[in-house]
Amino acid sequence: MTQQPHPADPLDGIRTHCGRILLTGAAGGLGRVLRERLTRYADVLRVSDIASLGEPRAGEEAIVCDLADAAAVDALVDGVDAIVHLGGVSVERPFEEVLPANIQGAYHLYEAARRHGVGRIVFASSNHVTGFYRQGEVIDAAAPPRPDSYYGLSKAFGEQLARFYFDRYGIESVCLRIGSSFPEPKDRRMLSTWLGYDDLEQLVRRAMFVPKVGCTIVFGVSANRDCWWDNAHAAHLGYAPTQSSEPWRERIEREQPPLREDDPVRVYQGGAFVAAGPFGDSRP
Repeated sequence: MTQQPHPADPLDGIRTHCGRILLTGAAGGLGRVLRERLTRYADVLRVSDIASLGEPRAGEEAIVCDLADAAAVDALVDGVDAIVHLGGVSVERPFEEVLPANIQGAYHLYEAARRHGVGRIVFASSNHVTGFYRQGEVIDAAAPPRPDSYYGLSKAFGEQLARFYFDRYGIESVCLRIGSSFPEPKDRRMLSTWLGYDDLEQLVRRAMFVPKVGCTIVFGVSANRDCWWDNAHAAHLGYAPTQSSEPWRERIEREQPPLREDDPVRVYQGGAFVAAGPFGDSRP
């Protein structure tokens, strides 16, 4: 049998370094991970969050910024070459708490990018955009969104915002539908959704530097044995995950008995997010 040649890596011959990268949400869980890793891809890493960032490290600029403040976001984006946007509420909360950072903040960021001529944004979306698909059902980026939460709804808005700003203004985006990115998978669901930190870094690097991405949606997941997401529509990124949840499978399955078959956390891809809330029933 003739062996098929491996496709060329789209980053072959491409310089994966720029002058200044903006990382929002740098005080959050994944923000802290990428803060350590993105310095190798820029002369200056500008880190931002609403929370304290501590003293700037070598090669950093640290700026406290509320994404709901349009003027502050405009100043934050001035002078950057690419944006990795992790900032915002990262868990399910009442809509009034999700709105300022996740929806208004995303709009402020894209508007500032338009005004300052930033051509590439890596937008941290979420698997919760499609959380109401069933576990075991394999979907790709062409499947209609089925948000499982206000948080997932805000990320679906961010993806559509990215599409609008590409179609209207030519700003390229890669929307990362991040699965479950932790040092190791924590439960049975994460055996399918886990994204290792090395794979996260690879995915962000490709999202920043692969030429001509247009507006791409890619599922952020490692090479797990069982996976609900097909990245065929993002093949042009050349993303090839090298990590897997498999080393933790035996322990997790031994220590964590399966949930009831009718438990929403077991039924739907979004897990616990599909059952969170409602939040406003106690109001007058």
